[in-house]
Amino acid sequence: MNKWRFALERRWIGYLVMAVVFAIACVFLSRWQIGRNNETVAQNRLVTSNYAAPPRALTALLPDPRSFDPADAWRRVSVTGEYLDSRQLLVRNRSLGSNPGFDVLVPLRTTAGTVFFVDRGWVPIGTKQDAPDVVPAPPGGRVTVVVRLQANESVLPGRTAPAGQIPEINLPTAARGISGTVYTGAYGLLVSESPAPATRPLAAPKPVIDSGPFLSYAFQWLLFAAFGFFGLWWALRQEYRVRNATDPEERERAARRERKARQKAPSDAEIEDSIVDAR
Repeated sequence: MNKWRFALERRWIGYLVMAVVFAIACVFLSRWQIGRNNETVAQNRLVTSNYAAPPRALTALLPDPRSFDPADAWRRVSVTGEYLDSRQLLVRNRSLGSNPGFDVLVPLRTTAGTVFFVDRGWVPIGTKQDAPDVVPAPPGGRVTVVVRLQANESVLPGRTAPAGQIPEINLPTAARGISGTVYTGAYGLLVSESPAPATRPLAAPKPVIDSGPFLSYAFQWLLFAAFGFFGLWWALRQEYRVRNATDPEERERAARRERKARQKAPSDAEIEDSIVDAR
């Protein structure tokens, strides 16, 4: 008689199906984490490469003011023109570390007549109001700026802002009322201004190059899949021992397991218990 025939019962087949489905889900999640890791590694390489690239002319990287190639993110461009300081905007909900504040977004009318938005940096929230105490003014007259390109941000539903402020750097929104051709595909994080003002908002920090925990998570999901099958095997083994407890061969194996357990060195807790019992 096959001692493992019970494993073909409907209950155990159901457990096997559950283990297989669980393993498939774990493998899917593991592959998803690997994909996230690959995306992060590619983004880190892009940032590292573009951060060190020399500055280019604005029109060289943005030939179409309405579009932007994400592969050019963090590339430096040099632009000359005059700030339209009367159209300056504060971008809400911008933090530097754990400190809340605003980004200062100012349009720059270039010598070619187009308008390009420059994020001049970060200022902290005011001590008594939901606005900065001081916003350093941009330099007047002709100025040459070097900036790092960033993509236009999408509008987030339900977010509003008072006059002079915007909830995100959505360039079509920021460009309302400005005449001429406006770059709405990308804006620039300020690196330098010439001539340099006496004070300016705090510059954006270099992005952190970190691959994150995605690979370790992917490995953990594969371990979970293996644990599912291990748990099924352990349960089958325990069921086998119970069902065949009177079988001579199984009784002999049980006796060997018991002898091995007795031969094991006592744990610290067992030693302490024996000392207490001896008193």
